[in-house]
Amino acid sequence: MAKKNKITEKWKLIPGIAPTPMDLRILEFQSRGKLCPTRELIKTPMQIEGIRRAGALNTAVLDEVANRIREGMSTEEINRIVHDFTVKHGGIPAPLNYEGFPKSCCTSINEVVCHGIPSEDVILEEGDIINVDCTTILDGYYADASRMFVIGKTTEQKQRLVDVAWECLKIGEQVCSEPYVFVGDMGSAIAKHAHDNGYTVVRDLCGHGVGNAFHEEPDVEHHGKKGTGMLLVPGMTFTIEPMINAGDWYVCGDEEDETGWIVLTEDEEDSAQWEHTYLMTENGVEI
Repeated sequence: MAKKNKITEKWKLIPGIAPTPMDLRILEFQSRGKLCPTRELIKTPMQIEGIRRAGALNTAVLDEVANRIREGMSTEEINRIVHDFTVKHGGIPAPLNYEGFPKSCCTSINEVVCHGIPSEDVILEEGDIINVDCTTILDGYYADASRMFVIGKTTEQKQRLVDVAWECLKIGEQVCSEPYVFVGDMGSAIAKHAHDNGYTVVRDLCGHGVGNAFHEEPDVEHHGKKGTGMLLVPGMTFTIEPMINAGDWYVCGDEEDETGWIVLTEDEEDSAQWEHTYLMTENGVEI
């Protein structure tokens, strides 16, 4: 998702109700000038259960793709698998017709960073690495995740990129093993691991809040400084989805893409990405 961070409102106490320990912690961070969530970003127990159910279906969709993806299939066939499975189980593929996006999932191969558009003309070949990104709406709630798949036997370089991208996701998750950390704490750790392994982190796109809508606050950047970005507190739901490039972090559009959606690495080197939706709890994140 492109970065936006529009939050200007403050955390406020509810008149006539005694402040909770969470209220006091957030107000303390806010008094120090830190970016804190508004109450609208804290999900209710009912909303959390709805997002969990959407997440379970979204995971099942990706499991179905994992069972059927193969060399020689078109990315449009992947799209049909995602669409048909989602609808059969009572869900709605959120990407379909979202701001003009024409398909039910994104299929991003090799140098495509994200938002690859499924096509009958794009055929998976041995050695390809592909990210399949799905967002599912179930009963009005959203969950968003993506996985990397390696088609047949690939090169050592591509496999290592896929593996390090997974490690970056898990490092972000580990930073969030307790609440009241900042997005920048996570981004700093992710970027360090990528750089230590000779890779770069895309800066033009980021993770995001999700649950009641497809894209919510906050921006979840995968680079940055500790202590910056939004404070992550119990009840928030968001994605972590680092995009890791084998070359430079710069990206560009595809000149042949009339929709304007497809994002490529500028130097045509490969890119890899994994994504989960997370709930921040009093004990850290839950996938």
